[in-house]
Amino acid sequence: MKIGFFSIGLATYWGQYEGLLDRLNGYHSDIARHLTQPDVEVVDAGMVDDPQKSHSAGLLFRSRDVQLICLHVSTYALSSTVLPVVQHAGCPVLVLNLQPSAAIDYDYLNSLPDRVQMTGEWLAHCQACTVPELACVFSRANICYDILTGHMQDPTVWDELQEWIDAAKAVEGMRNNRMGILGHYYGGMLDVYTDTTLQSSTFGTHIEQLEMCELKALRDAVTDDELAQKIEEFRTTFNVDAECSPAELERAARTSVALDLLVEKHQLGSMAYYYEGQPGNDYEDIVTSMIAGNTLLTGKGIPTAGECEVKNVQAMKIMALLGAGGSFSEPYAMDFSDDVMLWGHDGPGHFRLAEGGISLVPLPVFHGKPGQGLSIQMSVRQGPVTLLSVCENEGRVHLLVAEGESVPGKTLHIGNTNSRYCFPIGVREFIARWSKAGPSHHCAIGVGHIASRIEKLAFLLGIKIINVTK
Repeated sequence: MKIGFFSIGLATYWGQYEGLLDRLNGYHSDIARHLTQPDVEVVDAGMVDDPQKSHSAGLLFRSRDVQLICLHVSTYALSSTVLPVVQHAGCPVLVLNLQPSAAIDYDYLNSLPDRVQMTGEWLAHCQACTVPELACVFSRANICYDILTGHMQDPTVWDELQEWIDAAKAVEGMRNNRMGILGHYYGGMLDVYTDTTLQSSTFGTHIEQLEMCELKALRDAVTDDELAQKIEEFRTTFNVDAECSPAELERAARTSVALDLLVEKHQLGSMAYYYEGQPGNDYEDIVTSMIAGNTLLTGKGIPTAGECEVKNVQAMKIMALLGAGGSFSEPYAMDFSDDVMLWGHDGPGHFRLAEGGISLVPLPVFHGKPGQGLSIQMSVRQGPVTLLSVCENEGRVHLLVAEGESVPGKTLHIGNTNSRYCFPIGVREFIARWSKAGPSHHCAIGVGHIASRIEKLAFLLGIKIINVTK
């Protein structure tokens, strides 16, 4: 992911105030160190202080295809020096309105021997002067921008800057993601149906249509060694219930190996799937043995969503890219006695998010679906959580987010993922606000409170976001 970075100033000042430019360049270097990370390329245009440098910086950013510009206001600068940079680059701009310290040292400034030095000291702290000017011009020029305000000694400033970097990396991750669609929608779930062209155009995701017959061919070719290794992976990752028969373990392991090969062949970063098939059909045998393998993929950062929930696997992928996990979930019940909601889902879970162990158990019936097989039973780790839904209404995509807590208490041991969640607005208000925002009945649940990162991601994508718990 590439970030364009430059500082702005006024060239006239450098001959008037000795040492000012060196001091401001020092601030620039400090910020550059915070931007520099192993998976981020910083395209540094240095100090832009006249129109010629402005055009050069803009062309540099455009030629290097930066995804975000960080503009450091080092002192007062003319907006005419800045506009060409961002117009040439054509990407969102984060204005860094960062003073070098919390306040000017007034006694020191006023003790300097002449007003030239006093003015130079003030100009080293004169970041705020330019920010309204830039905001006005950017608004009139339809430039997408936001502002980060604070001082360079405040660690929360760098935390917020990191959130912007994380969000930009997630946007780039979505643009590079290849999503597989295997099978078809669960019939009748009208809320789940989606416009895949809209998903691609909003997130940049490539969508690969997959065939069940290809998965079957891969499964038929699984070797005994591959099968044995996968069963060992099951036993290492899951608490395999004693009631899981050897035949069911082998069936699930064979499908898991085939899923790994399918993902590798098509370079998939996520997958939505569902299939039924005629009773006794080979494809039914495959689809009823996918849960364990898809749970492993989800925990490895390749989220899979059943019922062909394309929108929700997009939400799960965003969560994965932000380091929060992202487990497939839906409302199960309301507990008015404790003012909590139970959320869960059958099918794949996110084993890295589990509270305690994650169990692989047999289910004699997949409720609402054909067949039987092995399933995942777990709860999401207790502590702060974030819920995310990718919504589609009136021809547009928007995001829906909420922050809450995964709390201890009784859950359902029915061979599904199942957890208890409380929200600061209470169950009654939460379910009303959440439902009216237009999601499908599924969502992705991740660990930690990361709504602020998701809000920044939505800004960078240029889409609406609703936070029902804010």
